Amino acid sequence: MKVKECMSLNVCYCNPSSTVKDAAKMMCDNHVGCIPVCDDNKNIVGVLTDRDVILRAVACDKDANTTKVSDVMTCKVCCCTPETDVNEATKMMSNLQIRRIPVMQDNQIVGMLTLGDLANHDGKVGAKEVCNTLENICDCNPKAKNAE
Repeated sequence: MKVKECMSLNVCYCNPSSTVKDAAKMMCDNHVGCIPVCDDNKNIVGVLTDRDVILRAVACDKDANTTKVSDVMTCKVCCCTPETDVNEATKMMSNLQIRRIPVMQDNQIVGMLTLGDLANHDGKVGAKEVCNTLENICDCNPKAKNAE
């Protein structure tokens, strides 16, 4: 199965100069925990997660009204394409301990693949793969696991 068969479409995104408050409001309004950060051409330059907001803004006493997304976003982004095999995408999620992967085509964001998307398609993806991916993402000590 390909990522395009289960990814979320119509992904909202913000730009690097957006404020953390505006991005957090967008996350709340769209019921998502991650927003891609894109330039004017929809090229991804980072992602802003709810964890970024908490750990890099709130916990550091930054003013959400004035702090730019670019100051707190995650810059290293793992992406896939609509043609990526879902099994490959779940391996990336497991290995990198991430819950969401932006889907890019021709260097532009076209969707997002999330754990929820995988769970909603568990008849095609396989419940075991979804459970394994979630287990690996939540593993607090992946280095010890890999060393065994």
